[in-house]
Amino acid sequence: MPRHAIGEAMSTRDFEAALPDLHMLTVIAETRSLTQTARRLGIAKSSVSMRLKDLERALGLPLVRRTTRSITLTPAGQQLVEETRASFVHIEQGLAGVRDLAGAPRGIVRMTAPVALGRQHIAPAVPALLERYPELRLELDLSDRFVNLTQEGFDIAVRHASRVPESHVATVLCETRSVLLASAKYLARRGIPEHPADLARHDCLLYLRDGGSPTWSFERAVRRGRDPQQLSVPVRGPLRANNSEVLRDAVAAGLGVGLLPDFTAWSGAGSRDLVPVLREWRPVGFFGDRLQAIRPWSPRTPRAVQCVIEHLRATLAGGFGPVSG
Repeated sequence: MPRHAIGEAMSTRDFEAALPDLHMLTVIAETRSLTQTARRLGIAKSSVSMRLKDLERALGLPLVRRTTRSITLTPAGQQLVEETRASFVHIEQGLAGVRDLAGAPRGIVRMTAPVALGRQHIAPAVPALLERYPELRLELDLSDRFVNLTQEGFDIAVRHASRVPESHVATVLCETRSVLLASAKYLARRGIPEHPADLARHDCLLYLRDGGSPTWSFERAVRRGRDPQQLSVPVRGPLRANNSEVLRDAVAAGLGVGLLPDFTAWSGAGSRDLVPVLREWRPVGFFGDRLQAIRPWSPRTPRAVQCVIEHLRATLAGGFGPVSG
């Protein structure tokens, strides 16, 4: 189809009326989902479908292909998005810049974080954030799954990670580490592991992830000038869960040995009863070694997003350690 055909299919009045729907089409191109598009735009899914049909009717040709599992753009739809996306991005940046001139950050910031971290450390920081910036609105989604920020319309993801995609920007909030723990009563009953290989005869409580047989990896420093000693051991046990709070409570109850992120290990009523295991060996490779605020790359960071990140960095700056007392 010639590149001028789309423009000729619409009158000036049609074009002005279709501007919101053209922006909606660029969001559909990012999300590949009418449901996610409706969520991003704050409208009903039925409204997205109706507006899409109106746009196709005005242009006189289909813009998307629908299947039971996904939605894709037709060549005409892809051309239209490619020729309009930059303009909408420029408008969005202009609006954000003007809002920032007003001083106080404002608007909605959508953030996702792991359930345990969110409950224990991020949620308690929210009241002070919103009190400091009363025109800010925060949407906090707690989930242990790795979301696609662009497709699902999130501004920030807080994750414990060592690497991030090149298409994203990461701000380190604080250092974090993994800790191997058991309860005193479990160790009295089953003995104290003295080497990672000893874990093969212990009940190990596992973080639930996709993949093959679960293994834990460890590293031990050696004399200067030599590489650290590293090894991986297969582990198994009576419980697997995708939430570190559940595993911590099971460890405290004496069910087995658990590998936990430190932000969960030292929180909760039962954490005082937990005992570090294999102190000479450092768990590596399972959880990330730093907490990061990750956002999709853009030429400028909206002030509201930056204020949220800076607040989290100040709140978490001390890191996480064993409870005292």
